[in-house]
Amino acid sequence: MCSPSPSVSLTARIADITTLHVDAIVNAANEQLTAGGGVCGAIFRSAGPGLPEACAAIGGCRTGKARLTPGFRLPARFIIHAVGPVWRGGGHGERDLLASAYRASMRLAAEQRLTSIAFPAISTGIYGYPAGPAAVTAVASVREAIASGSSVTEVVFACFDAATLSAYRDAGVWEGRVN
Repeated sequence: MCSPSPSVSLTARIADITTLHVDAIVNAANEQLTAGGGVCGAIFRSAGPGLPEACAAIGGCRTGKARLTPGFRLPARFIIHAVGPVWRGGGHGERDLLASAYRASMRLAAEQRLTSIAFPAISTGIYGYPAGPAAVTAVASVREAIASGSSVTEVVFACFDAATLSAYRDAGVWEGRVN
């Protein structure tokens, strides 16, 4: 494991994750690693036909885990497919599973010695996880991974809309600083 970086930039901004020039983008994936709706569908469409083949070769991914594929046609070199939980009211281990998906993504980035990564708001779309609690978990999990040692020096939380951006700002990510 790499030693913690003295300077890590965490930003939250409204962005199309498929256009970001980072080492890896994270896909809010399903367990089958197939094209879905929302950010997952957009990533599959933008990456092109090589992505479904690569995902099929992996054979799936359990909730709370992550897998790595090339970025194919994306500006990002890699796609990290992280499977977050379906929200069932918060009493079924959803927070722990969501935190695990973020930590697993950061672990894969560190294993590949990546320096930049972009996350969507995992599980907040069709999986129904409330944006505020999801943002708090995302930021805390990424902070934990960085404190444990990581090659990552740039983290972007790519928000789909202003409400999601507000949730990340409330969670302490603002203008490149973590408060």
